[in-house]
Amino acid sequence: MADPLAVAIIPCFNEEDSIAVLVRRIRRFAPEVLVVDDGSSDSTSARARAAGAEVLRRPSNLGKGSALRHGWEWAFQRGFQWALCLDGDGQHAPEDIPAFFECRNRTGAALVVGNRTGNPDAMPRLRRMINSWMSRRISALAGQPLPDSQCGFRLIELPRWAEAMVAANHFEVESDLIWRFARAKLRIEFVPIRVIYAAERSKIRPVRDSARWFRWYFRARREQYREQANRRLGGSNSGLPRGSTARDALHDGYATR
Repeated sequence: MADPLAVAIIPCFNEEDSIAVLVRRIRRFAPEVLVVDDGSSDSTSARARAAGAEVLRRPSNLGKGSALRHGWEWAFQRGFQWALCLDGDGQHAPEDIPAFFECRNRTGAALVVGNRTGNPDAMPRLRRMINSWMSRRISALAGQPLPDSQCGFRLIELPRWAEAMVAANHFEVESDLIWRFARAKLRIEFVPIRVIYAAERSKIRPVRDSARWFRWYFRARREQYREQANRRLGGSNSGLPRGSTARDALHDGYATR
């Protein structure tokens, strides 16, 4: 049974070939669907709307993280408690959605993440190696095992997101979100999902997005070290000014460029 307080959010850029079918499949499990069209030059918005989705049309391409934050803010302001995030290129199977809600109900997790490591051979070898390397780095930073830190198929408790400082604008958003939830001692669970890689073209730009991820990673380490030092000195253990929230941080210069 669908959760009336949950909305599926799909950030996408030029996905006219897949978006309508994807929206219709998702609506079998999560009737409320929001598509954040991040500056597409094709008919992504029109096809998503015709398939039954609410659409936020952005005039230019600002990045996956920015699109997700736009969607989370929209959902939170409208009273949704949960956001179910899927990519717009068809890599995530909507038929796996019930497992996310079952896991949340059973464990009380604030964040449920898809785990592709149960069938690693189905992933392209280079992507599998990079995902494994990044997951090990973020697991060490978070102090807990995070087997698939880069999967974008996620169920997120929105009030918890609003208390965090998720500010990434691009593909490093997956790392930023999971690390900040772990840092806040919120429960994170993983559910097995199927691995789908077909003829879609990745939107990742290897050099530029790798540089962004490393900037994020070293910034996160510095932030964590400062927090640990403050704790040892008996000061605040928060990386934000007192009373600040994730949305305040976006206006105070925390956003990743």
